[in-house]
Amino acid sequence: MRDQAEQLRAKLKMQHGIPAKTLAVASGKGGVGKSNISVNLAMALAERGKKVLLFDLDVGMGNIHVLLGLDAPYTISDFINRNIPLAQMICDGPAGISYISAGNGFAQIVEMEEAAVTRLVTELELLQYDFDYIIFDMGAGAAPSSLKILLSADDIFIVTTPEPTAITDAYSMMKYIYMQQFSAPLYLICNRAEKEKDGMLTLNRLQFTVKKFLGKEVNILGVVPEDAHVKKAVSRQLPFYSAFPHSAAARRIDELLNRYVSGNSDGPSQRAPVFMRKLRGLLLKS
Repeated sequence: MRDQAEQLRAKLKMQHGIPAKTLAVASGKGGVGKSNISVNLAMALAERGKKVLLFDLDVGMGNIHVLLGLDAPYTISDFINRNIPLAQMICDGPAGISYISAGNGFAQIVEMEEAAVTRLVTELELLQYDFDYIIFDMGAGAAPSSLKILLSADDIFIVTTPEPTAITDAYSMMKYIYMQQFSAPLYLICNRAEKEKDGMLTLNRLQFTVKKFLGKEVNILGVVPEDAHVKKAVSRQLPFYSAFPHSAAARRIDELLNRYVSGNSDGPSQRAPVFMRKLRGLLLKS
């Protein structure tokens, strides 16, 4: 009876519920502060009354739980190796956000086999109706199964810094994404810029290069400055958005989010389940 009741509730959710908007936060290389951006975007969305699930997909190298200063009883390796249900892995974070930990430590680096990916899709399909936004924090050089999630996301945020290697790798990541026939919007964020003009120069150059060589338009969200408050927050294992709400970095997170939301009319209240349709389509091609 219990299984039948759960199946009925799931069916009603899918018939009448509104699926979450899915955002993938990615970078061409590690060390650009991608996870910090993911965490604090989630905090800013929660501040606006949105239900947010932060899903760490940097398997084996994940640090979302560390940035939140919290422990996670389960990680993605438990989902893969122990069949722990995805819903059971969701942890409560600050400001009402929820998160799923990827775990850290090289021993946990695993790649999902077909059966695990199928199970992930089935369980994600139900979870998406419990949230307004699902933010996937992608790993640098993501595994094939993670890349399918990246390419299925409604929108992708690419994070870079003004360093030449970060810029080159960000362009390479965007080129790869577009080579996979990805058609949804890409958004650029420059993190840890010493000066505003340096950050904007980085973003403008990337936008121009993508237009010239790939024939694609990418959207500039803005610059998050190098800010001592960010380092303090990380050392305290707190999101800087809540620990130092008046800091330059926190204010910029608000500005980025305002720019994103104002330019995007496809909010959670009007969404169709495009993410799952795209994800299933990519998996069928495998």
